[in-house]
This record gives sequence, structure tokens and C-alpha cells, in this order.
Amino acid sequence: MPVNLPLVTQFNPINGLRIGSVNAGIKQTERPDIVVFELGDNACTSGIFTTNAFCAAPVQICQKHLATGTQTKYLVVNTGNANAGTGAPGYKDAMEICQAIADQKSVPVESILPFSTGVIGEPLPMEKILRALPQACTHTSEDTWYEASQGIMTTDTHPKGFSTQFEHKGKVVSISGISKGAGMIMPNMATMLGFIATDAGVSQPLLNKLCTELGNKSFNRITIDGDTSTNDSCMLMATGTVDIPAIVSESDDFYLVLKAELEKVFTYLAQAIVRDGEGATKFVSINLTGCESSEEALKVAYTVAHSPLVKTALFASDANWGRILAAVGRAGVTDMSLEAIQIHLGDVCIVENGARAESYTEEAGSKVMAQDELSININLGRGDACETVWTTDLSHEYVSINADYRS
Repeated sequence: MPVNLPLVTQFNPINGLRIGSVNAGIKQTERPDIVVFELGDNACTSGIFTTNAFCAAPVQICQKHLATGTQTKYLVVNTGNANAGTGAPGYKDAMEICQAIADQKSVPVESILPFSTGVIGEPLPMEKILRALPQACTHTSEDTWYEASQGIMTTDTHPKGFSTQFEHKGKVVSISGISKGAGMIMPNMATMLGFIATDAGVSQPLLNKLCTELGNKSFNRITIDGDTSTNDSCMLMATGTVDIPAIVSESDDFYLVLKAELEKVFTYLAQAIVRDGEGATKFVSINLTGCESSEEALKVAYTVAHSPLVKTALFASDANWGRILAAVGRAGVTDMSLEAIQIHLGDVCIVENGARAESYTEEAGSKVMAQDELSININLGRGDACETVWTTDLSHEYVSINADYRS
């Protein structure tokens, strides 16, 4: 079960965006596995993608089509098959899906962005997908965000979504978004998909800036198992249908308001992936302060987050603070002053002056470790930079899920 993750079934419609979902029977028959987003004429679209060298065919095509500057009209997602590690045939299949929609809707093929998630290395079941596409493209609605959140799931136990509205100069602005991911999660980026949309109008350069900055502060700050996937994509769409002039400058007061609201949605959807991590029983915030740079902070945070010994201690609620100490020490930070470092479990100091804190008790540490949400707070005492990474514990169930994933 996910860690304190509510089920969101009600979403604010985004005027200028319609969604269709259908079951093609790619891997299962109980929920949709094809999702199509249809964008209106004034929409802008931006995305960030995995850095894995074996990035999947749909990722390659998305980047290529976005680079042409052609306005995006349709996004098409399939689950159950990643179309990664499939070489030239996989690329051809993804392009055939784009062409099928382009032909049906009489739009340029470059206006179609494909996305896939699922098992790596298997060819797409093209006959099933091509048979289901016309229905997904035809039966679209502004009110089907929840169905879409179900339709992009793989090993997720829980659909993930968030929706909000705010008022600016008497006009109501809406934001809705969904994400998926539960394993193979590690920047840059993770085995995740994210689709976030607003009815605000934003120029393409500023939308690109927003997507990159907010993605880095959210989806690129989560890790479950340290494995970077082949298919990760996070898309930000702005339909420009609300009656407020489109944002063209960072000095526009609406830009800062919209950015703050979008950050809430990005962060929630990223954290939802961690809360539903494969086999997760704990949601853990690793907070680094007192660092010389952001890069240094992230280096330490990810070393702790990826340590199997730390993660299994978290699962066991075992206050084995030495494992955290050792992970900090091997993070590769040069010239650390051990006496300056402080480490806390929640508000319980466990390390100071290069050793166990005099005030520390096993009882206090164990009480924090038993919580289903906790923080590991590390102050290196050498600068002003700070960063936060969100992660999970490592349970028996994680091993079982991934051992049985293809069966």
C-alpha cells in the first residue's frame, strides 16, 4: 500500500485539452492502457526526458518532433510495453503510431508525441494498438483525467493525480496533472511519466524554462532504487484559454504566481511516485544543509538514499545510525571536517563532533525510525547550499515485485 497517498478522482477540467482512454489489451484487460491527449489551437507544450543512453524510441521521437517547432496537437501513451531496446523496428513502430493519428486527424506527424512504459526489450503489439487508437482519439473529453491516471499505470498500486485552481485578477486559473512510476526511479529522470496542464497562456521559451526548473526541483529529486529508466518523460502543457494575457516575460507578476502554483503540482506528483514506490513502507526526506554547492549536497543525499544498508535499516525501523554515518563518509566529498558535521533523525541528534551525540539514546532513534514518514537531516557545516531528496525504504516486497515483473 502507498504511504499516506490519497486517491484523487476529481480533477478540474482544462479548457483546450481533451483526453481519451481505451483498453487495447496490451498486457492486461482491467483498465485503460492507451491514453491520448488532444490539445487546442493555442496550446504550447514542453518536456524533459531521461538521460539514459538507451532512451526508448518514443523518447527519441518526442525530442525530434519538439525540436521542429511544430505545435503539438496529440500526445499518445501506451503502457505494458516500453518499446525500449527495440532498435530500428521499435522506432518504426512508434512512428507508425504517430502517423496513424496524423492521418486520422489530418495533422502533421511532427505534431504527435508518443510515450511508452512497461517491459524493456519486447516489440510493441502493433495490431492491438492500431486497432484501439481510433476510439481513443475520437472519444475524448475534458473530464477524463482520472481514467487517464489509471491508464498510464504499470506496477503502480495507486493512480496518481493532483488538481488545483487559483484566482488571478478576478480570473480562475486551473492546473491538473497525473504521474506514474513505482520502480526504476532515479534521476535524471526516473521510470516515470508526468503530464501536467494549465489553461494559462505561456510563451514557448518561458514554458520550456518552467518545465526544466520545476522538473529539476521535483521529478529530479526522487529516487527509489537508483536505476535510471529508458522512458522517462515529464510534459507541461499550457492551453492559453483562460482570459488572461499570455505570459511572455519573467517580470510579469502572473509568471511568479503561476510558477508557485505549478511547483505545488510538480512536487506533489513527484512525491506521489515515492509514496507508491515498489514495496515501500516509508517515505523519507533526506535534507542536506551546510554544503559548499548544490552538487555536493546532492552527492551526499543520493549516497545515503541509495545505500542498501540504510534502506533496509529503514524498513526494519532499526536505528543503526552507523550506516548513515558511513554513507556520508563515502560520498566522495573532499576535505570534510568531521567535527563540523551534524546528523539528525527527525529532531533527534545522532552524530556530532565526529561521533555519536552524547544526548542520543537508542530509544529516541528507534521511535523516529518506526514512523512511516521521517527525515534524515545532514548538516556538513561548510557552506550555505542545501538540497532535499525524497526516497523510500527497501523491503522484501520490492524484491518480490521485481523478481516476478515479467511473469
